[in-house]
Amino acid sequence: MGKVIARDALLIRRAQWKRKGKRVVFTNGVFNLLTPGHVRLLEKAKAHGDLLIVAINSDASARRIKGHDRYLVPENERAEILSALEAVDFVMVFEEDTPVEIIQALLPDVLVKGGWPLDQIVGRKEVEASGGEVYSYPLEPSPSTTDLIHRIQSLPGQP
Repeated sequence: MGKVIARDALLIRRAQWKRKGKRVVFTNGVFNLLTPGHVRLLEKAKAHGDLLIVAINSDASARRIKGHDRYLVPENERAEILSALEAVDFVMVFEEDTPVEIIQALLPDVLVKGGWPLDQIVGRKEVEASGGEVYSYPLEPSPSTTDLIHRIQSLPGQP
């Protein structure tokens, strides 16, 4: 899992990438059950720069924002799955409910989200104030995590 990186190490590398003129793209989410829509969004995000950083909510954070019934896959497994994608350069886990602190520290060149109005994207103001760009892509036609959970729960023998 060489692509999974701690916050401190990521910030050190960010300074190195900046000196080398590398364009850093950032996105975040829980990524509980990876869908084709997630993969397409990550590929679009990567197209905006040289390196794609994906920040995922920790287990505790995922439980707080999604609830216990929506928390399925442990953070180390989510990180490993995302790390296997070609478009993803690094994955980091954050404990907070939103990624605003890491965005403020990292100040990526590009911030990408899927399905959010621009004015509601956490970290948008910080990224734009530092000269960066923010993009929001519409959600792709793909089963959502909620859809998949409902499908699984409707299978015979499920509670």
